[in-house]
Amino acid sequence: MRPVFEWNLGSRTIELGKRTLVMGIVNVTPDSFSDGGEHLTPETAVSHALKLLDEGADIIDIGGESTRPVAKVGETAPAVSAEEELRRVLPVIAEVKKKRPAAIISADTYKAKVAQAAVKEGAEIVNDVSGMQWDPAMATTLATLGCGVVLMHTRGRPDEWASLPKVADIVVMVKRELRARADAALLAKIKRDRIVLDPGFGFGKRFEENYPLLRRFDELHELRFPLLAGVSRKSFIGRALSRDGKDAPVADRLHGTLAAEVMAASRGAHIIRTHDVKATVEALRVADLTFS
Repeated sequence: MRPVFEWNLGSRTIELGKRTLVMGIVNVTPDSFSDGGEHLTPETAVSHALKLLDEGADIIDIGGESTRPVAKVGETAPAVSAEEELRRVLPVIAEVKKKRPAAIISADTYKAKVAQAAVKEGAEIVNDVSGMQWDPAMATTLATLGCGVVLMHTRGRPDEWASLPKVADIVVMVKRELRARADAALLAKIKRDRIVLDPGFGFGKRFEENYPLLRRFDELHELRFPLLAGVSRKSFIGRALSRDGKDAPVADRLHGTLAAEVMAASRGAHIIRTHDVKATVEALRVADLTFS
């Protein structure tokens, strides 16, 4: 149903495809759309990461900058400096690795300086939501680090999303642009077996564009890379669950999230990135039994 890969993280490899892996989200931020401020201190962030590992997370994705709609990002005027981002995430990475040496940690960042320091501290994956578009030093840095890499598709920057024109076929566009970003990574000498691709649900996509992207997720296998899907609690799920003209609030999106996650896995996602690890692990454990 889905191809099997060996994902090379540098110090070890992990198998992708036999079952759906779960990546748990730890936002060390004051302003993330779903859980901003809940895990801002190192102590609360570490405690949350350990909880997600206990609930069955295969990977912990730790980020220190929100990329919610309207956020200012990029090298010229980011809302969060590299120094502030490092202050937020490095103590969390270090402490999680101290308490759980076998844990696989991903650094959610588009900044080369942060990626380099995070890997030095123990992260084995860099999850770049910009697909190496927002920091010109990222490609060379990732090639040198030799870690696992997630390249996500983003259309424009968060503060531009509201004004982006409609796309005739979002799936064709995402495939084309993800292929270009993967090719750029290979050209920068990032090894193919280190790369995972993510179509970037919600990142520069209109509400209605996310549903065909989910429905036709299996078409992304034409790119011949492992695939990650992050749909957790996103606004297009809130729109689908709307009542009386109002989108469902973030706190009421769990069941819709699980439906979208199982759909993505059924269409061939190798990794699901989620806030709600326990529920997702249990849903995918049952779903995986039907995929073989």
